[in-house]
Amino acid sequence: MDQTLVTAIGERYQRVLARIEAAASAAGRDPHSVRLVVVTKAQPLGVVRAALQAGVRLLGENYAEEAVEKINSLKEEFVVEWHMIGHVQSRKAELVARHFDWVHSLDSLKLARRLDSFCAQAGRRLPVMLEFNVGGEESKFGFPAWDEHAWPALLPEVEAILQLPHLRVRGLMTMPPLFDQPEQSRPYFRRLRRLQEFLAGRFPAADWSELSMGTSLDYETAIQEGATFVRIGTAIVGPRLPR
Repeated sequence: MDQTLVTAIGERYQRVLARIEAAASAAGRDPHSVRLVVVTKAQPLGVVRAALQAGVRLLGENYAEEAVEKINSLKEEFVVEWHMIGHVQSRKAELVARHFDWVHSLDSLKLARRLDSFCAQAGRRLPVMLEFNVGGEESKFGFPAWDEHAWPALLPEVEAILQLPHLRVRGLMTMPPLFDQPEQSRPYFRRLRRLQEFLAGRFPAADWSELSMGTSLDYETAIQEGATFVRIGTAIVGPRLPR
């Protein structure tokens, strides 16, 4: 193990945790209400192992097959909570249902039904968040939610997902447009929070408590707007390798 790498990642991890705590406290929130998912997509196994050696325990991955290789390689060494944060292709649903502890990126009823079926086979119930596209970008996945007047049209699919017995809906996720300044992300985080309130009003028996939003560029702004999960990679483990 490269101890220099472990030390460097550990120092950056602690700095980010301190900034999360400060941002939450400044917003009048309990710092423990915000969880940090360290994003290790496209990072080699050595970097992931170094992050775990540095104390990280929540890891976020975007690509199912790549992640499962890491999960299988590390499961005897570490206890890790694995979060799927990227788009899940239907044909990868079984891998995700069997190997991940959370899914942040549930973006269709079709995927929900496939995940539910595979979770039933595996005898487990999977915590999920519904991904919403609040910026209108064609390149982004998620239920279409940029037009607030169209939110009622989302309700039938959301209701159908809530009825699936092997998925446990826990909240919402988004990825806003990419900006240079964190403040530019704020309107999109606020829109997701309003959508959370809208869905909680329509389905009060469901659990809408989680908001997954904010990355290395804008996580403090996301925390100010109510994020309970922030997904941070570059600021902790460094730039990822090109695919």
